[in-house]
Amino acid sequence: MIKFMLTIIHRDLLLLVRQPSEILNPLVFFLLVIALFPLGISPEATLLSKTAAGMIWVAAMLATLLSLELLFKLDHDDGSLEQLLLAPYPSWSLVLAKVFVHWLVSGLPLILISPVIASMLFLPSQAVPVLMLSLLLGTPTLSLLGAIGAALVTGVRGGGILLTLLILPLYVPVLIFGTSSVVAAAQGLAVSGHMALLGAMLVLALMVAPWAAGSALKL
Repeated sequence: MIKFMLTIIHRDLLLLVRQPSEILNPLVFFLLVIALFPLGISPEATLLSKTAAGMIWVAAMLATLLSLELLFKLDHDDGSLEQLLLAPYPSWSLVLAKVFVHWLVSGLPLILISPVIASMLFLPSQAVPVLMLSLLLGTPTLSLLGAIGAALVTGVRGGGILLTLLILPLYVPVLIFGTSSVVAAAQGLAVSGHMALLGAMLVLALMVAPWAAGSALKL
């Protein structure tokens, strides 16, 4: 099963390398959303510092959502998804491999670039490590929860809007605790409780989401 998952990861990464726009789109979208916030609110450093955590987390959530529709759609359209589900391995292993690739493309770059974005938005320096840690715990949860919605709308014409309606309510707890952890760090308060909740949501998503998405794909 491990070899099967590694093969899926290698295959999907190879397909993404051949289509670099799929890798750049979430990152470019993230940067554009961050750039538009100061234009719509105010370029004042004090105000940006207070709202930086929410801006970054909302932009990260939307950037993750941007590429979810294609998580299983391309494999469904060319028939390879059916063959993969017929393999003698549990369907959740296929989902977990694809979610890992999705996180590598949409989540990891956001974590790596977040210190630069934080400095642009005048986020206090002591909150930057907490921001990166919260994204490290939160973005895999977003990808895992998104896989459930992506599996449900696979094969549905115009499923992007339906996917958004299904997944956004599930993203709210991650958004709340991810943002509040950064705000607490900026104010010099303890963040262990927020991190524990983000970690608990990640563990719960790892336990439930691959199985749920695999079951939805079989339908």
